[in-house]
Amino acid sequence: MSPLRSELMSTGTRHGPPASPPPGAPSGAQRPWSRRGRREDEFGGEHHVYEPHRIGLPPLRPYLHTLLQRREFAYELSRTNLRAQHFNTAFGQFWLVINPLLLALIYFMLVDILQHGSRGADFFAHLMAGLFVFTMVNQAVTQGAKSVTSGGRLILNTAFPRMLLPLSSVLTAALRFLPTIVVYAVVHVATGLPIGWNLLWAPVLFVVLLVFTTGATSLIAAATVYFRDISSFLPYVMRIWLYATPVLYYIEDVPRRFHLVTDLNPLAPILGAWGDVLTRGEAPSAGRLAVAAAWSATVFVVGILFFISREREFAVRL
Repeated sequence: MSPLRSELMSTGTRHGPPASPPPGAPSGAQRPWSRRGRREDEFGGEHHVYEPHRIGLPPLRPYLHTLLQRREFAYELSRTNLRAQHFNTAFGQFWLVINPLLLALIYFMLVDILQHGSRGADFFAHLMAGLFVFTMVNQAVTQGAKSVTSGGRLILNTAFPRMLLPLSSVLTAALRFLPTIVVYAVVHVATGLPIGWNLLWAPVLFVVLLVFTTGATSLIAAATVYFRDISSFLPYVMRIWLYATPVLYYIEDVPRRFHLVTDLNPLAPILGAWGDVLTRGEAPSAGRLAVAAAWSATVFVVGILFFISREREFAVRL
């Protein structure tokens, strides 16, 4: 393996005392040399040696420790993305809310026409709640799919856990979701939906949804490195996924012949329980909650492990 390929595939560093300079190199502290014959950083007293790694899972405990230490990197990257989307301006936050709100109004009119005017204001609140959280998942997955392929220079020139890239996309989508809570709260009260202790299930379900979103975003981000066309087909996949998810309808309204669609949809039990809590004011059933937690945990573990096991190869694939 060539030295360049070894350096590109590296994600870790090893520190040690300076090696002896190559023949003909000036002696003294003015021209320190690394083992590969390259100058050390003149402003630091240590040098880095990059070694090749095989594809596979690294030791998870040191990796997670490093990931936790670099969490500020994901936060700052998320802030940069939000600033580029004008999130810190009043108009940017207004558009952030008005866009899914207009979609909810359009879908409500469409569904209400198809149902011959049988849908009430409570269904509009259900539609808003579902669209807001699905928009968060959509933004996280769509932006996360490009997080690795668009960060080529960063990956080639900086040693850090690559897992921080999809995590920053999830964090960005979650921060964009927060202003919509205020809008939904107003509609929830205005439509007379129940307010009780069962609403405390909403934060629990949101955490379950975040776990699922993190796993799905990591899986798609790693797969896009190998199949670049995923980012082109993803908007169509997400639109079909929206129609197959109980957002435009209640999960109880799904005909029996289509139960297989909801059974194979990992978002269906999560958003089904989400609708039970917000629209009906009921605690989610134990079965639905268990299925939602199982889907989220499975997608999270598979997505995270697949991403980490492949990230050492990202540099040579970009």
